[in-house]
Amino acid sequence: MVSTEYKIAYREVLEILKYISKEEYNKIPPDMIKMFKLNASSENNFKYNPNKTLQEQNVSEIARTLIAILFRDYWASKEQKEKISSVQNIEREKHKQERYNPDNLFKNTKQNEIKGENVHNENVSMIEYKESLLKRFLNKIKRLFGK
Repeated sequence: MVSTEYKIAYREVLEILKYISKEEYNKIPPDMIKMFKLNASSENNFKYNPNKTLQEQNVSEIARTLIAILFRDYWASKEQKEKISSVQNIEREKHKQERYNPDNLFKNTKQNEIKGENVHNENVSMIEYKESLLKRFLNKIKRLFGK
């Protein structure tokens, strides 16, 4: 089941694709166009103005991302693809550093405590395991015969 945000975005992408050249449109795999059409919202009345940029129009973030993916995968030149790939790699590295930064590792826990959210702190104690007398005796016998 496709969420309503994606249905709206698919409708917006299909509307935008009406304004590209036939040559560019044919570079997109037919299966992808079919998927857009099958899952697109029928209720959305999005109208694209080719005289304005995507940022100037009321285009959803998901639709912008889909258009960017189409550009990267089907319309971009080799140099553009390399540049996009390098920028994406830099962004991924930044995201990794932010996410796994040891200084920020426990930030969420501290913020949750400040906000008053329920944070479960469980005390875990060590339990000393003692073998029964019979078990210890059997282990000693095994060690004697094992040598």
